[in-house]
Amino acid sequence: MKRLFSILAITLMVAFGTVNATTTSAAAVATTVVSSIQDDAAATATEDLGFHQELKKRFIEGGAGFMGIVLLCLILGLAIAIERIIFLNLSSTNTKKLTQKVEDALQSGGVEAAKEVCRNTKGPVASIFYQGLDRTDEGLEAAEKAVVAYGGVQMGQLEKNVSWISLFIALAPMLGFMGTVIGMIAAFDKIEAAGDMQPSLVAGGIKVALLTTVFGLIVAIILQIFYNYIIAKIDSIVNDMEDASITLMDLLIRHKK
Repeated sequence: MKRLFSILAITLMVAFGTVNATTTSAAAVATTVVSSIQDDAAATATEDLGFHQELKKRFIEGGAGFMGIVLLCLILGLAIAIERIIFLNLSSTNTKKLTQKVEDALQSGGVEAAKEVCRNTKGPVASIFYQGLDRTDEGLEAAEKAVVAYGGVQMGQLEKNVSWISLFIALAPMLGFMGTVIGMIAAFDKIEAAGDMQPSLVAGGIKVALLTTVFGLIVAIILQIFYNYIIAKIDSIVNDMEDASITLMDLLIRHKK
């Protein structure tokens, strides 16, 4: 009987010990997992927080001279690109709707009513229509010449300052490459002065060279995207202008008859 109680007591002790050990192990594992998650979150937050600091650090390391000029190219290029995008979006016109209004005005009120419709509509297409309608009294040939001439004027307005964007696209990487050459020259000057080929002597110059090149290429890529969008928008508006001009001449011919 005593032996039975002894066995039961030992069994209970082992069972409680196992439970306690399991609980302790589970708590330790949970603590480890939580700590790992917190460490990962902290590391991620540090990386997110340090991106701008790293960018600023690299910009300063690239040298204030060339990096400042490259940044100026980006700022000026973006300013011109944004101005052109706003202008082109405001210049877009629903050509089919305008043509229908002009046709209805010609049938109901004549040329003066059609000119009033054009005066109340914004955009290069309406301006071309107005110039053509304004010369109808001089004949269809005069109206056609006015449409063609004023179409060229409007095209020049659409393409205004776009060449500056292409200049900054070409200038930014060239400045970066110039910084590369100057950085390499500085590195070789240090080698010549030291009389020994040590990595620490050339590392700074090579890093400056690479940073100026990278930033120049980044600026060129950003501006190239805006430039291509602007060119595509101009082509779309010019196509609408040409189609609308042909339609206007057809309307004037039918109106004369």
